[in-house]
Amino acid sequence: MDFEERVVGSEKIYDGAIINVEKQTVKLPDGQTSFREIVHHSGAVGILALTKDNKIILEKQWRAPVKKTTIEIPAGKVDGRDSSFHDTVVRELNEEIRYVPKTIKELYGFYSSVGFSDEFMKLYLAEDLEPVKNQLPRDKGEFLEVFEKTMDEAIQMIADGEIQDAKTITAIQYWQLMQK
Repeated sequence: MDFEERVVGSEKIYDGAIINVEKQTVKLPDGQTSFREIVHHSGAVGILALTKDNKIILEKQWRAPVKKTTIEIPAGKVDGRDSSFHDTVVRELNEEIRYVPKTIKELYGFYSSVGFSDEFMKLYLAEDLEPVKNQLPRDKGEFLEVFEKTMDEAIQMIADGEIQDAKTITAIQYWQLMQK
């Protein structure tokens, strides 16, 4: 069966700093037409940053879309300051947790929410962390609390509902599998 939908029209709804939104008219496999609202995103990285004593570095911050404070791994979007996803990892670790990694390993990539967005995120492992010598400024309006947890503590935070962010849960589960 052919599942592909063919775009027969599109309208820009919004052009923003983080996302762009488009309304598409699509022709469905059965010949009917429908509409899709698509959020376009430049791509992002999530970073499983592990300390020398094998603790994960996490961040607590306010997230307006869910109207609450969340606990997450360091992460950020690829933008004009970066020539690659790898560059974004280095920049985000400096800006957010004030470390530079000696070792960066790309783990895998995934779409964050395929029902409405084309955001593609790559998950990285960053180890052998050293404090940065020259701190980059944090993004305007970014307020973070940075802390460390053991694997058992992080797993318990997921079980207790303290961590509900998908990229963070994915990173912690990778870390858990990595230890076996």
